[in-house]
Amino acid sequence: MLHLRHFVGRSTLRVLLLASASFAVAGGLVLATAADAAPVGQAASTAFRSDRLSVEVVGSGPDVVLVPGFGSSREVWRAEAERLKATHRVHLVQLAGFAGEPWVHGDGPFVQPMADELARYVRERRLARPTVVGHSMGGMTAVLLAQQHPELVGRVMSVDSLPFFSALFGPQVTAETARPFADQAAAGMLAADEAGFRASQAQGAVGLARDPATRAAMVEWSMRSDRQAMATAIREVMTTDLRPGLAAMTTPVWAVYA
Repeated sequence: MLHLRHFVGRSTLRVLLLASASFAVAGGLVLATAADAAPVGQAASTAFRSDRLSVEVVGSGPDVVLVPGFGSSREVWRAEAERLKATHRVHLVQLAGFAGEPWVHGDGPFVQPMADELARYVRERRLARPTVVGHSMGGMTAVLLAQQHPELVGRVMSVDSLPFFSALFGPQVTAETARPFADQAAAGMLAADEAGFRASQAQGAVGLARDPATRAAMVEWSMRSDRQAMATAIREVMTTDLRPGLAAMTTPVWAVYA
């Protein structure tokens, strides 16, 4: 577990981030999920719901938006939300298609529409330049949101994430050269039968969480996710390169890794 101190405006915000390696290769598939997550608990009332995401809100004070990673539940942030709600208004995002949140878009795009919906949520709820904290794919989304809508985001914490995931395969890799591998990862995810998919998720969870209950929760999040949504999302994550926009960013970004 990482113990970190994060400054939001003039306030000191202590965030205990439950994170280990963001991305793992399990059963030949490239997967991403948060580690050390609390098992799924009883959900609070949902303050916002659309066909792209839903949001629970707890606490009061400066706004903090928490975005989970690939295939993950908002419950991965539950312990942090409980700590922060005494001093901050915390917005726990659940992405459609993951951990039982309905997915109605077939093989349509995932990342950009989801980022657009986050922007709409911030704008329509009149959040005052919130801090956006994202893990893994959620961290990439937070950076994308800040690049496209700098007027909406106060600052970003990107946890165990990269502006271009496929750069892990080598400095020469581009979004275009990563496309065949992304397509292969997506196709493999769709082709796996139920037993094989569960086995790969269980194998990956061993390296990402320390206790059996957490590992079991992680596997169930994946099993309750829509396979087409997961395939689309991983393909887009592997072929999205946000590095060209970094130099022009005015939003402060704190990149945290384990």
